[in-house]
Amino acid sequence: MKRITTSILVLFLFSLSANIYGQYTDYIGAGHSDGITVTSSSDFENTNATNTINGSGMNARTMELSRFLSQATMGVTPADLALIEELGMEGWIDAQMALAPSEYLIEMEDIWAQIRDAYLAMGYIEDDLYGPWAAHFNYSWWTHAVTGEDQLRQRVAFALSQILVISNNSDLVDRGEALSAYYDLLMKHAFGNYRDLLIDIALNPSMGFYLTHLNNPKAIPSENIHPDENFARELMQLFTIGLYELNNDGTRKVDANGDDIPTYNNTHIKELAKVFTGLGPGKILEWVAWSDEAYFGLEIYGADMTVPMEMYEEFHERDQKNLLNGYIIPANNDPMKDITDAIDHLFNHPNVGPFISKQLIQRFVTSNPTPEYVNRIANVFNSNESGERGNLGSVIKAILMDEEARSCESINDGHHGKMREPLLRATQFVRLTPLDNPNGKFWNATYNFQDDMEQMQLGAPTVFNFYLPDHKPVGELSALGLNAPEFNLLNTRTAIGYLNQINQWAVWGAPWWGWDDEIGILAPVVDYDGFSEEMKDVETAITWLDTHYTNGLMTDFTRENIRTQISPLDWNDTDSWMYRLSLATYLAMISPDFVIQK
Repeated sequence: MKRITTSILVLFLFSLSANIYGQYTDYIGAGHSDGITVTSSSDFENTNATNTINGSGMNARTMELSRFLSQATMGVTPADLALIEELGMEGWIDAQMALAPSEYLIEMEDIWAQIRDAYLAMGYIEDDLYGPWAAHFNYSWWTHAVTGEDQLRQRVAFALSQILVISNNSDLVDRGEALSAYYDLLMKHAFGNYRDLLIDIALNPSMGFYLTHLNNPKAIPSENIHPDENFARELMQLFTIGLYELNNDGTRKVDANGDDIPTYNNTHIKELAKVFTGLGPGKILEWVAWSDEAYFGLEIYGADMTVPMEMYEEFHERDQKNLLNGYIIPANNDPMKDITDAIDHLFNHPNVGPFISKQLIQRFVTSNPTPEYVNRIANVFNSNESGERGNLGSVIKAILMDEEARSCESINDGHHGKMREPLLRATQFVRLTPLDNPNGKFWNATYNFQDDMEQMQLGAPTVFNFYLPDHKPVGELSALGLNAPEFNLLNTRTAIGYLNQINQWAVWGAPWWGWDDEIGILAPVVDYDGFSEEMKDVETAITWLDTHYTNGLMTDFTRENIRTQISPLDWNDTDSWMYRLSLATYLAMISPDFVIQK
């Protein structure tokens, strides 16, 4: 290779004021820097010529990994990035799946014990105390979302909670242990088999209460008593097969007239409802004085909601059940076998793979996956590398590693991606931002957030979640036939509410958390001294925000907006230093570059 004077080449290519000593006979850049000494006017990462030449200042790989983590975690952190740099994407997924799940019920019980003991020490009596209830589950949820190592499992459980919905928008609001135990169930099965998850939710008392098959009796026509049909309907419509017959790529099958083909009818619902009769509480609470054991008909205020429901055979419908597609469960079958047979029948329906796979893709990657993407993931659901049907771990890995999730081509597609859910925007901020947290607690009741953003963990308004998978907002997206589920949460009220929330969190640095300040629990506030000194450099600060919030996709418009707003503020003034970072964070978080995840 022809000998070159590197100082001239670097000056020409990078427009840096630098002195480079020595002659070099190899090409430079992208890591080729042996024997090169560089000095420049700045030691900050993004203006240091050495970093440009040796490759360490090239952020493409970091941005790629950040984008992956934004899909797979509750929020990207520098520690996450360092770990995935070491393990690679697939290695990180495998390591995450090997971690034991965070335990929400145990955490919630510990939180409630701390709160109860603190109030009792202040002179309150037991009868004055209310709990544990939904707020205490929320404390547990935020604790794990922010501090838990099992981030992928938590993200999967959060997605499943929006498919297999129960809600505190019911009497479950008073039962923090019921909500926590249900979430533990989702965590347990996050990488397991979907069939096993369906069995467990069918027997879960919170689901039994929410979809009314707890204490569901057999038919007594003379008394006009008939099995409740609620769970049977939603088991088919929402949890397994959907309303219409599907091709494996998620598109609808049509009949000879070009009409959609329904998967079931009202008779099928009535027949399936017979299966879920006779289930009652599995255990009674210790304080119940009128009985020593659980019984059919015991309501949730006397039942232990952490224990699966029990079959009371005398209340179970013993007749033959005629399910969809001609499947028959014979009369006088074992009652629990009725349940497993019915769920096995639904689980093996060809709709389940595309129906569930598409919704999971929507929760992690994009609101409008191509039929080819859905087909690839449905194939994994139908049979993974071991020939197992319904393995969620294999499905999640396939979703995250698919070419439509990872390729740059999809980033450039204007209709690819999804709106970040409000809760995931909030967890990103709390996980990433240095906080002054005197009590070391993340006890966020979330009700103030819900008022502004209309979303709370296990707080959907109905069994249909916060939004339907095929929600199409009025306007261009609807005209193009494109789905945008999360946009159902975006309206004139929540648009302003989000600005107010982020202003409170990022600018004022004091998010509103809950009601337990009376016992000395202080909400975390932003610790601006916790930021690196390098953040004093405007371009470094913007690149840091781009890396963690917008995953390398911050537009020139947003960059220039942040640059223009924060550059005049004086770093040497303490108040300006803090306000500069808070303003930059606020502008990044309200930008479309962050709100829309690509």
